[in-house]
Amino acid sequence: MNPLLSLKNITFSYGNSRKPVFEETSFELGENERVGLIGPNGCGKTTFLQLCIGLLKPSKGTIFFRGKRVESDSDLLELRKAIGFVFQNPDDQLFSPTVLEDVAFGPLNLGIDRERAKEIALESLELVGLRGFENRITHRLSGGEKRLLSLATVLAMRPTAMLLDEPSTGLDSQMREQIIKVLNHLNQGLVIVSHDWDFVVQTTSQFYSIENRKIVKVEKGLLHQHLHYHPSGQLPHEHFDLPTKKGSHLF
Repeated sequence: MNPLLSLKNITFSYGNSRKPVFEETSFELGENERVGLIGPNGCGKTTFLQLCIGLLKPSKGTIFFRGKRVESDSDLLELRKAIGFVFQNPDDQLFSPTVLEDVAFGPLNLGIDRERAKEIALESLELVGLRGFENRITHRLSGGEKRLLSLATVLAMRPTAMLLDEPSTGLDSQMREQIIKVLNHLNQGLVIVSHDWDFVVQTTSQFYSIENRKIVKVEKGLLHQHLHYHPSGQLPHEHFDLPTKKGSHLF
């Protein structure tokens, strides 16, 4: 059975840069797989997601969707219908005046009738714990609520898989736990990129990092170690216990 998404021997550079972000790297995402990509800021995680969804085009290599080479605009449209993208900054994804309008926009854009689009929007809000927020003003939501709303807008498109860019960034501990709970109750495949190793461990089951301009799988046997990130990259090391002291709306 063909994987949902495949990147084969991808090379990509920005502009006239002589140093590629990725060079001859490959990656596959199977149906319902939950993948975490970890690495420090600036290592190419967001670039990788944008290549997966066709927002960036590789200079070399091929992208396949369900075994078919992605070449035409129609091929790309089919890929984007099946694989949703949740941006790192929710304000890049949200643009409607109210919560319900934002979530219903995708289904309406697909030609779904108004009443059914509203039903899908309400179901999606229920999934992320925002039922009752329908008439709230989008730009007045908290950062965490906007992140949940961004997730709902993608879920309303009924994707097979979702790509999430740094979904835990800027969250307090309570909202972070809520996002983890929501993601773990979803049936979709996931690719989550993050510098937050603990978040990735709690939400995905396969792990990758970016090393030497390639996507590299992190073996399961390394999960018992703490993986810390420094400017030089990924450095596994042991911890030792230290003594402690006692003591116009559409709807």
